[in-house]
This record gives sequence, structure tokens and C-alpha cells, in this order.
Amino acid sequence: MPLKTDNSLANPLPPNANGSGSHSWLSIILIGRNWRFTLVRTVIWAVLCIIIFRVVLVRVEVIGVSMLPTCPEYSRHWVNRCAFLWHGPQRGDIVAIRLAGIHEMLLKRIVGLPGESVAFSDGHVLINGAVLNEPYETNTWDWEQAPVALTNDEYYVVGDNRTMPQQDHYHGVCPRYRIIGKILK
Repeated sequence: MPLKTDNSLANPLPPNANGSGSHSWLSIILIGRNWRFTLVRTVIWAVLCIIIFRVVLVRVEVIGVSMLPTCPEYSRHWVNRCAFLWHGPQRGDIVAIRLAGIHEMLLKRIVGLPGESVAFSDGHVLINGAVLNEPYETNTWDWEQAPVALTNDEYYVVGDNRTMPQQDHYHGVCPRYRIIGKILK
């Protein structure tokens, strides 16, 4: 009985890998073995990037000193527009607030929640008459303001730099629909 030899073990490389086939290593690295699959994958990644960086995340630049020292002037931050899909804004969140146009926003911190009363006295924020603990607020300040009652869809927002005069600082009641998202830290 003659012995059979297995020639498949003599050449372990696939037919295209030894350079004699239609795929070179360079084309496999750049395009992959199947150009259709690579094209589909590229389109999916492009669509995901467009959705994430045009719809979900918005890039904002801080112009002004009202959020010092947390957000220095000319610093850039990403705002997550989907942050409040499953829950509302929370106290202490730094949020982007839409003003007039698509490119005009403020970054402010939420200190008052719907249904609460917010006041300023002797350098403290008072929520329903009790002093709010603000570990991020390290400077002393002297704002005074009578209590403001918030309705069920309003938040009280203020910047972290309260050493500037109160009349020069944008702060106050903000309706929920103007809050577009929370900054990523």
C-alpha cells in the first residue's frame, strides 16, 4: 500500500499570504480582507461620530470670569446633552443654559431646585432658610438677596465666582427648558 503524503503541512501559509495572491499585507492592513465589510464599518463609525459630536456632546468655551475657579476663562468643556434624560438636574451640577441662539450659552451651577426658596445672606446661599454647604466656594463674598420662590419647573443658577459684584453677575431663576445639558469634568 503506497503512503499518502499531506502537502498541506509543507506550506502552512494561506495562498494569498505568500505574496502570490491578490491581497498584499499593505492592502490587508489598510482595507482589510473584505473591502465591503471595511466600508460598512467606516460608514457606521462616521455616523456614530457625527451623532456623538453634533447631537450628544457640545463643545463650549468659557468667556468671562463668572465660573472661576472651577471653569477658568477661555477653558473648553464638553456638555452632555443627554445627561438629564432619566433624571432632572441636581443641586451642584454645572449646566449649560441656552440664551438666545444656538451658539450663546452660559455655564452656571445649580443651587436651587424646583419648589425651593433661595436667598443670599452674609456670603451664604440659603435654601428654605438653611445654609447650603458649598465646598467648591472657597472665597468670601457678601451678596444679599431676599428669598426667591421657585416653581415646579424652575432652577436657581449662579456662577462660582461670587467675589465679583452681585449686579455684574448673571444669576437667577432658570426655566428647565433652557438647561441643555451638564458639563463633563
